[in-house]
Amino acid sequence: MIVYGSRYGATARTSEEISKNLQQEKLDVRLINLKEENVTDITDYELVIVGSGIKIGRWTKESEIFLKKFQKELTKKKVALFVCSGSAQPLNEEEKEPEVIENYKRNYLQEKAIKYNLQPIALGFFGGVYNFNKVSWLFRKFMAGVKPKLEEAGFKETQPGVYDLRDLNVIRDWAKGVANLVQS
Repeated sequence: MIVYGSRYGATARTSEEISKNLQQEKLDVRLINLKEENVTDITDYELVIVGSGIKIGRWTKESEIFLKKFQKELTKKKVALFVCSGSAQPLNEEEKEPEVIENYKRNYLQEKAIKYNLQPIALGFFGGVYNFNKVSWLFRKFMAGVKPKLEEAGFKETQPGVYDLRDLNVIRDWAKGVANLVQS
């Protein structure tokens, strides 16, 4: 089972990519957008992957609610967590420092696992999507300084106002690694 919360679509598309790759590895997968479907039972699933987008350092409320609701059951299952975040793709030399990236991973993934007493088999830290068309005027104003940094870092608009920082090869490799851990 893959469940996710997505604000602007990056986590949804990442979840779809993970699902596709797990299916290629001969795993049966149920993909659930937590904004659209209420999960009432996880008993039948050997592996539960929980994904979330990150905005201002926070998981989506849907993914957070899922972790809280199923905390007890998840401690007895194979669990993997992943996030999509602009922080996964450094935009300047300072952000490329290994300790900076490790700090983000710790804040977004390891501390979440600790909070819910989980022992994940895998943690995925993937790039996000900056979609300046879907954010409020105030947030767009706040993020105005990011656009030039994206361009300087070599990221181009995939469509007007949209910068996709995800590396699909990294996502695919992570999914295959998860499949290997489940099948071994």
